[in-house]
Order: sequence, then structure tokens, then C-alpha cells
Amino acid sequence: MAAFASIRQGGLALLQRIESLFDAFFGPASNPWRHLGALGFHFLWIALATGIYLFAVLDTGIEEIHTSIEYYTHEQWWLGGIMRSLHRYAADGLVIVMLLHLLRELLYGRFNGFRWFSWVTGVPVIWLVYASGIGGYWLVWDQLGLFSAVASAEWFDWLPIFSTPATRNFLPGVLTDRFFTLLVFLHIGIPLLLLLALWVHVQRISRADVFPSRSLAGGSLLMLLALALVKPTVSHGKADLSNLAPVLHIDWYYLFIHPLMYATSPAGLWAITGALTLLLLALPLLPHRKQGPVAVVDPPNCNGCRRCFADCPYGAITMLPHPDRPGHELALVHPELCASCGICAGSCPSATPFRSVEQLVTGIDMPQQPVGILREELERKVAALSGPAKVVVFGCGCAADAAALEAPDTAVIRLICTGQLPPSFIEYALRGGADGVLVTGCREGSCAYRLGTRWTEERLSGGREPHLRRSVPAERLRIAWADAHEMSHLKAALENFRENLQRLDADARRPRAYNPRRTPRHG
Repeated sequence: MAAFASIRQGGLALLQRIESLFDAFFGPASNPWRHLGALGFHFLWIALATGIYLFAVLDTGIEEIHTSIEYYTHEQWWLGGIMRSLHRYAADGLVIVMLLHLLRELLYGRFNGFRWFSWVTGVPVIWLVYASGIGGYWLVWDQLGLFSAVASAEWFDWLPIFSTPATRNFLPGVLTDRFFTLLVFLHIGIPLLLLLALWVHVQRISRADVFPSRSLAGGSLLMLLALALVKPTVSHGKADLSNLAPVLHIDWYYLFIHPLMYATSPAGLWAITGALTLLLLALPLLPHRKQGPVAVVDPPNCNGCRRCFADCPYGAITMLPHPDRPGHELALVHPELCASCGICAGSCPSATPFRSVEQLVTGIDMPQQPVGILREELERKVAALSGPAKVVVFGCGCAADAAALEAPDTAVIRLICTGQLPPSFIEYALRGGADGVLVTGCREGSCAYRLGTRWTEERLSGGREPHLRRSVPAERLRIAWADAHEMSHLKAALENFRENLQRLDADARRPRAYNPRRTPRHG
């Protein structure tokens, strides 16, 4: 266990540096590393769209299919050929981003606790993607497709499920158009199962990231088009059951499984794939850090506004009729779905520190860090600040450690997630004596709870309720996203912010020069 954790931490550190490098070139919104899931869906839609076109125009017959494909590949290369190449390269791209997505989630440790369902349901998706791609090579029915079909039959023949070996179907004179009908059925049915599995995979995720940004989607499509033009997909010779091709150019993204079987054995390949599947499914069972208490609803203070329901990243909140207020609703937290992130507390309109009550109780809150305790901590730390530019830092427990910034002129309020912060706390800190407020947390695409960074930005910019009031001076607020390994970036952002605050205060104290031409105002 210790070795696994060490390897994972080392891999995560490397991955985070790669993501930061891509951020510098593409920005977080268009960084492919931060949107691998969305990019995978994008490649899937391209593969499905081009596959539907090819199915509509190709002849459906075991003898005619190769001639039909050759015509569209070479004679109508400007449409049919490009469509075929896009289909192939989009399918390959899907495998690449799927495996990178799996690796990224593994390194970030997102496979246990409240995330177990998404992890476990993602495992069948992997094998359905491979089954769809391998079946596509059979449908071409060239020498490579024949090799893949025979190798797959040999693999399944090891299982005691067939009365006669499946490989006997590939003897000369045995195959008919009925076999091609079976291939078409498989190549339509398996992708449909894949879509169903993906729907299940994202069921416990609100606002799943399934559509990449326009720049990322457009750039990846242009990349596929460039590949289709520079290196178009072509077939091997027509499938001949009596004469196998001596040389095959294998698509290693999908067909690596066949050389692996011949390098080991059908039983060995079953052992490898079975062990990998069981290992992936067993990862959520490994010991992990205990999750904090889940959100708690206080019925007298819940007005049924539905903001927590709309903002929960994992659909852990539903709305029910309020037992004491006819015509109103009451939030209900499902403990098995709650991530204990506190984003719901940050969305609650009753979570404002300006409420004139001695004990601040909100409609929904986190027992381990209630909003009332946050207000008391903020008041105490602001009162203790000293120096020419007093700054309050609201930090995230999953990002760069803001606690390291604590100083006589810097008060740090550490949150479970930045999304837990009610925007009114920023105004409260400024009115309480702070000269500026710095908000920090995970970068876009790195938020441990998916939507904390996004909702915080929208609330502070006025695009989401509860929003920061426009009367709050924009120059007194600074946002600096910094992942766990970017402590130097956070420190530099704080120093730059402090210098700006000192400059603002100096300008405010500087007397204005007398202008004799200025017309006096009367009121």
C-alpha cells in the first residue's frame, strides 16, 4: 500500500506539472489534460456520425463490402475517404483520451468514497470501447479484419461456451452474407451498449463535462482532418480464407490484444484481462482517508430556494415539500451521494455573516465547519491583523496550502473547498477592517469537487446566486487559482496584490492638486 501511494504521488506531481505547462499554452478551458472526459465524448460523437454515414453508403454483403470500401476510399476520397479516415482516427483518439482519463483519475485518487460508482461503472466502458473498435475492423473484411476475427475466435474458443469451435466458421466455403449481417448487428449493438454504459457512468455527476470548449473541439477536429488528408486510412487486400497475408499493419491502439495472445496463450490473455478488470474494480475497496460529515439541513432556516440543489456537483440534494410551510420546499441530503465539499453551504442565501443573530444557523451547512464558526474565525483574525496592507485569504483544503501564508498582516481562512465560501464573507471582511481579500483554490479542471472553482468565479462575477454585491471595490479583491504544487505562484500573487493595495492606499491619502479652471459644484 505504501509503495502504491508513493508511486501515485510521484505520478501526480509529474502530471500536475504537465497540466501547468499546457495551461500556459492553451489556458485551463482549452487544456486537453483538464477535459479528457469531454474530449473522449467529442471523439465518440465524431466516430458515431462518420460511422452512420459509412453504414448508409456502403454495400452490405460479404463479397461486395471490400469493393465498396475501396471505391469510397480511392474514387470518392474527398468525401467517403475522408469520412473513413475521420472514423478511424476519432476511434483511436477515443482510446487515447480514455486511457489518459483513467490514469488521471487514478493519480488524483478519484476512485473511492463517494466516487466509487463513477469509477466502477467506467470499467465496462473500457471493454465496450475496445469491442466496438475491434468489431469495426471485422466489418471492413480485408486481410487485417480476417486476422482479427480469426484471432478473436481462437481467444473465445478457450472458453467452454461453444459446442463447436468458432474458428471453424472461417473455413473456405462456410461464410455467407449471414456472417456479414452478424457483424453489422455487433457494430451497431455494441456502440449502443457503450452509450448506455456512458449514461450510467455520469449518473451521479451533475453537469458532467461532456462537451469540450469550442477551441478544444475545433482544434481536435482540425487535427483529425489533417491526419485524414496526410495519411488517409486504406485497406489491406481483400480477405482470402485460403491465403493469409504475410505482413499486416496493425492498429496498436485496438489490435494489440491479438499479438499479446499469440505471445502468451488464449488462457494467458484471459488471465491478464481478468486480473486487470478485477484490479480496477477492487481499487475502491482499498483503505482511504475517511470522508468528513455530510451536509445537514436546518428546516426552520431553509426557504426552498433550490440553490443548493442546483449547485451540488454530485446530485446529492433533492427537494421535498416542506413539512412546516405549505407551498414551500425543503432540501434533502442523500448521505451516500454527498461529497462533504460544502459547496451547498456557499450557495445558501441564509449563509450571510451580516445576519444580526448571535448564533448564525443556515439552511444547509457543514457540521465540521459551520458558517457561524467561519464568521467567528473571520472576526477574530481580522481584529488581530496589523500592518500597512491587511489581507484576508480564503483558501481551499485541496489546493496550494494557504495556511503557509499566515502572518501578522495576513489572515487565512481555510475552507473544505473554495465553493464553500459565501460571497458576502468578502464584503464582511473588508468592512471589518481588511484592506483586501484574496480568494484561492484549485485551477479549472483540477477542483477536487469538480465545480467549486467554476461556481466561485460565477458568484464573484455576478453571474450566479448568491453573487458578490457590485458595491464591493473590485480592486480590493483578487482571485489566484493555484494547485497544490503551485505554492510559489500563490505567494507571488499575494505579494503583487499587497503592493497594489499599498499603492491604492497611498493614492487615497495623497492630496489632490488645486485646479483653478475647475468649475465648483453646487448642491
